Amino acid sequence: MDQIAATDIPDWGPFGKPLFDNPEARALSRVGVVDVGSNSVRMVIFDGAARSPAYFFNEKVMCELGAGLSETGRLNPRGRVRALAALRRFRRLADDLGLPGLHVVATAAVREAKDGPDFCAEVKSETGLIVQIIDGGEEARLSAQGVLLGWPGAYGLICDIGGSSMELAEIGDGNVGRRLTSALGPLKLRDIKGGRRARKAHIKATMEELRDQLGPQRDRLFLVGGSWRAFARLDMLRRGYPLNVLHEYRMTTKQVHQTIKFIEKSNPDDLRGPAGVSSSRMALIPYAMDVLARLIRTFKPKDIAISSYGIREGLLYEQMSQNLRDCDPLIEASRFSEAKDARLPGFGKHLYDFVMPLFKSAPETRVRLIKAACLLHDVSWRAHPDYRAEVCFDYVTRANLSGLKHSERVFIGLALQHRYRNKREGNRFEPLYKLLDEKEQKQAEILGKAMRFGAMLWMQSDATMGTLRFYPKKRKLELLLPKAGSPLFNEVAESRLNSLANALKSETHVIVRD
Repeated sequence: MDQIAATDIPDWGPFGKPLFDNPEARALSRVGVVDVGSNSVRMVIFDGAARSPAYFFNEKVMCELGAGLSETGRLNPRGRVRALAALRRFRRLADDLGLPGLHVVATAAVREAKDGPDFCAEVKSETGLIVQIIDGGEEARLSAQGVLLGWPGAYGLICDIGGSSMELAEIGDGNVGRRLTSALGPLKLRDIKGGRRARKAHIKATMEELRDQLGPQRDRLFLVGGSWRAFARLDMLRRGYPLNVLHEYRMTTKQVHQTIKFIEKSNPDDLRGPAGVSSSRMALIPYAMDVLARLIRTFKPKDIAISSYGIREGLLYEQMSQNLRDCDPLIEASRFSEAKDARLPGFGKHLYDFVMPLFKSAPETRVRLIKAACLLHDVSWRAHPDYRAEVCFDYVTRANLSGLKHSERVFIGLALQHRYRNKREGNRFEPLYKLLDEKEQKQAEILGKAMRFGAMLWMQSDATMGTLRFYPKKRKLELLLPKAGSPLFNEVAESRLNSLANALKSETHVIVRD
């Protein structure tokens, strides 16, 4: 298996080639990255399907290396001690896990501090780790690549806010365009004299300079960084949003302004707990929200999306070939889950072929969700039968899957829920259904019931046991069943076929052929 070249891997038709299972992808199956930021030091170890990696390990220490940098020109002494201790721990963990090495990058605080080179030398002496100090343009590029990891076809403007800096980068057609850096990080803004009025004037002047260099940016705005994610949690709290997943969370400019007013009128201590925001992060929110308010006034984006992917994911993306970059991260992750957890790996492709006659006019955006659902239809089989429907819904809606809108997560989750039970009412997930309209809910139900029935007609991943034909105008659903497969069509299977037909508002017709 290890010697299979990418060109030798069989094509799965509409699914493409399973690139996670070739040597090029496996070489990236466990990669350790450390980001030494102005506010935090974090290590992430990526594991699993290279195009849509899982987080095997993810740990952050809030060191505030950049605190007081504007006044002293040096790293925060306490933060330096904490950062060094964190890096010692990360190096030991990497050694214990047998990682070939750690990719360590440092951003604004270390590159601007007088003692930044001394800190890097101390890190190397104490841990053996080589810290690569990257400039603002490189920081912007890596953040933008992190967004492209999650959204291969993304276009718009990336805004990555750290503790001591804020970077902007254009993306489109899978490429990173112009990149700019500024000193609009919350730790820097906190040191500005003259209160909020002076701070807002400084932000406005800086943002106008950035706009003059970049020009109009009316597409999507992607927000990267811990302060933006904390703001999004507060927006979720204000809106009573039902799905607590930050990646791909969307906000309008109106909602941003409403949340700013909500924060200004509230006691921060009353918001922290319900929103799940730490006290250290909450202390930076007033500075970050002033930047965000001016950012959207200046660039007027058409919509706003939160990206949980940034520099660390950008470093992984950097190591990928174009062949891997062009893959759909949702399909790759789903296929990887099937290969790892399903009872009959490979069956998802046959199930997809079986259900697609019901969705002949579906747009490509829906077809990819059907593909993902078919690949994931059996990955929760180890759960107790009474809870499989809940487990699979919970898995899809909260899993680290990229390339998915929140409504698309719920669509796949609802389809998988119907894979295991006919009704969707009366469970704790009902508030999430409102992210879909009634037509989308019905389509998810049809898909789920088709998978539920189709799973009864095969006991081999490569068998061909039946074909569906659907005539919407005649309201007729036909099952063409070969004689060899007729013993599988018992009363339980017939009941599930009838349930599918009821969802389609159609009559059934079963044809057994030699």
